[in-house]
Amino acid sequence: MKIASYNVNGIRAALKKGFVEWLKSVGPDVICLQETKAMQEQVDVALFEEAGYKYHYWFSAQKKGYSGVALLCKIKPDHVEYGTGIDYMDFEGRNIRADFGDISVMSMYLPSGSNMDRLEFKLKYMADFQEYANELRKERENLIVCGDYNICHEAIDIHNPTGLKNVSGFLPVEREWIGDFMKSGFIDSFRHFNKEPHNYTWWSYRANARNNNKGWRLDYGMVNSSLKDRLKRSIILPEAKHSDHCPILLEVE
Repeated sequence: MKIASYNVNGIRAALKKGFVEWLKSVGPDVICLQETKAMQEQVDVALFEEAGYKYHYWFSAQKKGYSGVALLCKIKPDHVEYGTGIDYMDFEGRNIRADFGDISVMSMYLPSGSNMDRLEFKLKYMADFQEYANELRKERENLIVCGDYNICHEAIDIHNPTGLKNVSGFLPVEREWIGDFMKSGFIDSFRHFNKEPHNYTWWSYRANARNNNKGWRLDYGMVNSSLKDRLKRSIILPEAKHSDHCPILLEVE
């Protein structure tokens, strides 16, 4: 199974930049989208269906034009779970999961901590999501959580670790949480295969950051350790430029 994940920063904007043509060329079995910023009825879903993604599932924020996640699938899932059942998360449309046989694929959009209130919200989400994932894996062990985590784990994952050490996305408390998330039984699939620096998935629109590769690695394909021997590859696709993020791709047997 080939699984992609992409924070599109507005699916309608991405469509205008050639997203469907890119999707056809890469051809994942499932793509997890984040920050769709649209209700399903606001999107021409026929474009996805014509590209081979007959099965698509949308979980939008209650606030229009904000947040939202989706799954586009070539194969029909056995089950789709909308949200986590934790109301404050689900109001913002941040989690959707599809089960395919013994594998579960989740698209997650973890909040950013852009100000003190949102940082507190993010920290609460992180703690509650860890508990949710712990319980879910008792039932669905082979869980893959793809998406925008809005956290860089290590210094290697950010272009200026010293200068950005007090900025949300690289705060010690956030880095500790994502480290503990992995210790709970998740593999950072990209780092499983690639230990090299200068690999990022998000760049500011300011100061020509993308062309200068001054980026952050915020997007992850976290794979439960039960799937370690079935993990075949995990890569970043920086040439895709439909968003301020780029997609990631992983393959499992």
